[in-house]
Amino acid sequence: MKKNLILQPILKWAGGKRQLLSQIEKYFPKKMTAYYEPFIGGGAVLFHLQPKNAVINDYNKDLINCYVTIKENLEELILELKKYQDKNNSEDFYKIRAVDRTEGYNKWTNVQKTARMIYLNRTCYNGLFRLNSAGQFNSPFGGYKNPVICNEPLLRAMNKYFNDNNITFKTGDFYDACKDAPEGSFIYLDPPYDQFEEQTNFVGYTEIGFSRKDQERLKNMCDELIARRCYVVISNSKTKFIQQLFSDKTKYSIKTVNARRNINSDSKKRGEIEEVLIVGKFSNEE
Repeated sequence: MKKNLILQPILKWAGGKRQLLSQIEKYFPKKMTAYYEPFIGGGAVLFHLQPKNAVINDYNKDLINCYVTIKENLEELILELKKYQDKNNSEDFYKIRAVDRTEGYNKWTNVQKTARMIYLNRTCYNGLFRLNSAGQFNSPFGGYKNPVICNEPLLRAMNKYFNDNNITFKTGDFYDACKDAPEGSFIYLDPPYDQFEEQTNFVGYTEIGFSRKDQERLKNMCDELIARRCYVVISNSKTKFIQQLFSDKTKYSIKTVNARRNINSDSKKRGEIEEVLIVGKFSNEE
């Protein structure tokens, strides 16, 4: 299938993989029965690969609602987004951000919620999608001059991709998203990264966070997938915990990659950092 070069993430997303695509794609299988991405985020790998059969999942229900709305209600969404074009100011931003604190928000349609999410993502500080412990969006106003709130060509390209191919949308736990992956599937996993010891806990894209027990559950699932002869590639931070967790050289090969991180509340912590790509040995026999 010829790739649509317009396709790219519609949302700015912390930890997005656009800059690492040239390194990640080295471990793409030449053939796959289906593609699974249980932590879809901004979808950089999905939109680069553009598989015909895919299952995409995220625990963040608003994010999955965004993709489903782009597929099913594109024209309504474009009209709704155009209402936000003149609202790139702090007063309107904080009013719109506060809507999810009100009872009325539950009555909003999926189109309205998606338009709000895209607007906030394009106008908030540094594109940082962040939820507090109550599941409410709490990133501050960004103050950018001309953010693109309604990127109609990109939205139409995404709508066409979703409708021309067999793309299944799920929202829930990563294990449930992958449990039915058949032999020969390619599973790319980009979970919330393990934190270094000096970091404080960051409640980010869901209100429940992602613990080291979750990292261990993910590793156990990868063991099962490899035993099922699925292709597995995992992105994570280069912590001692992660390197030890995937230290079994009969199953995994750990590659160090350099990534530039531009999203962090502390500007001193932005810049180039080392991450790891963990490749299931069935994916890349050496």
